Amino acid sequence: MAWSTRELAELAGTSLRAVRHYHEIGLIPEPERRSNGYKQYGVSHLVRLLRIKRLVDLGFSLSQIAAMGDDDHHPAEALRALDAELAATVERLQRARVELGLILRHHAPADLPPDIAPAAGGAGLSEADRSLVLVMTRVMGPKHVGAYAEMLRTAATDPTDGEFDSLPADADDEVRQDLAERMLPHIRRIRAEHPDLMAPDTEAPRGARFVAETAAAAMQELYNPAQLDVIRRVGALLKDP
Repeated sequence: MAWSTRELAELAGTSLRAVRHYHEIGLIPEPERRSNGYKQYGVSHLVRLLRIKRLVDLGFSLSQIAAMGDDDHHPAEALRALDAELAATVERLQRARVELGLILRHHAPADLPPDIAPAAGGAGLSEADRSLVLVMTRVMGPKHVGAYAEMLRTAATDPTDGEFDSLPADADDEVRQDLAERMLPHIRRIRAEHPDLMAPDTEAPRGARFVAETAAAAMQELYNPAQLDVIRRVGALLKDP
């Protein structure tokens, strides 16, 4: 019994391209050729091709199959390793589905981490605010991330939020000062209701100082000069008794 390359591929349920590739990387030996120069494949080639296809369908890479050598009929160790990889993949996919459910249910930004996204859904964050949150969740400790999520979830909105978001970069001094003074009660209320946000972030992976430096750098890039000036003015007002 002898088959052409096309017949072999059809019998195995794969493609000509795959068979040729397996030859190129040494997974299937080159068969003998007929007098007319065409390859002729036998049963051993079909068995080998079917084994490769089965292992690929199970999730093995071609490099893993090549490493198995003659043990590919029952590669116990490789099968156990693949099973562990698949279990981890299933867990990751299940976790992703839970997170997607939360995002859809809360109309939350998809780019924020799962412990923040549901809380941010109804917070009306601007693009700059959302970007700042995304950066800060990468440097803050878990307690501060939780405190920030709680603040987003419970803090009432304030009319000055929208004014700050739309403040033009060339806003004059009077407008900036007025906005800072009107923002002050809201900021004080947030600080009083969420004291954990104001405490040093002792759990931060790279330390509280790195958190502060990252926040300053991110704000410098995300907010315009007038907004940054208003933030500075609010800070100065908070220091006054």
